[in-house]
Amino acid sequence: MRLPGSGSEAISPTAHYTGYVWARNGLSHPELASWQGRVLFESVRPSMLVLGTLGGPSLEPYLLARHRAIDELLEREIEEHGRVQAIEVACGLSPRGWRFTQRYGDSITYVEADLPDMAKRKREALARMSSLSEHHRVEEVDALREGGPGSLAAIAEQLDANVPLVILTEGLLSYLDRDDVLAIWRRFADALMGFPSGRYLSDLHVSEDASGPHVEAFRAILSLFVRGPVRMHFEDAAEAEDELRKAGFAEAAVRRVESPYVRIVDAAV
Repeated sequence: MRLPGSGSEAISPTAHYTGYVWARNGLSHPELASWQGRVLFESVRPSMLVLGTLGGPSLEPYLLARHRAIDELLEREIEEHGRVQAIEVACGLSPRGWRFTQRYGDSITYVEADLPDMAKRKREALARMSSLSEHHRVEEVDALREGGPGSLAAIAEQLDANVPLVILTEGLLSYLDRDDVLAIWRRFADALMGFPSGRYLSDLHVSEDASGPHVEAFRAILSLFVRGPVRMHFEDAAEAEDELRKAGFAEAAVRRVESPYVRIVDAAV
């Protein structure tokens, strides 16, 4: 999904768009925003304004709601344990690693993880921001890889086995088919079991939230925007929670947040 002038086929329109949304709402650094993101934002804005006027969901509030909800849960983990490690898989241009390492210092070790082109771009941006350190780094990872170099397991093995680990994904699951989501959840649970406390945080769409003409219109616009279907793998929260437990999580909750279209996964091994 190459944008004209983007310089990388692996940097999707959604990465640029979300990067711009976070920056324009004071959650990010200018280095993590792009002109491509601004162009995309302005191109989608008329449709979002119409949908919002009709009482439907809008893309910007939806993105902010899921981002802030995951932030709050990560904050809770740090407050509870005092020190944590975090791996954000498919991090894109997310500002979360920068913000949390700025705020919490050596109370958090934050690993940004993505495919090679995105990882390179993110590493270069964080270097310009003077954010890279022993507590904040970028690694190449393929979330679908079972093991070996470039897998989540390989990154987890580099971390301190005595410090709690949180794995995060944001905006990733809807791109994958159901079998890949279930396999990723199993790999995440396996990796987390090697730590004194392990938690997985993510957003998730479920079918029961996708009813009504306004939500269907929003989903159609979102699918057009990401150039592919927005997949919903589970009928409701209960089904998703059951599959998380089958994947190896001892606790699993899939809760609504501020946006009616967003659920947040909060699962622990």
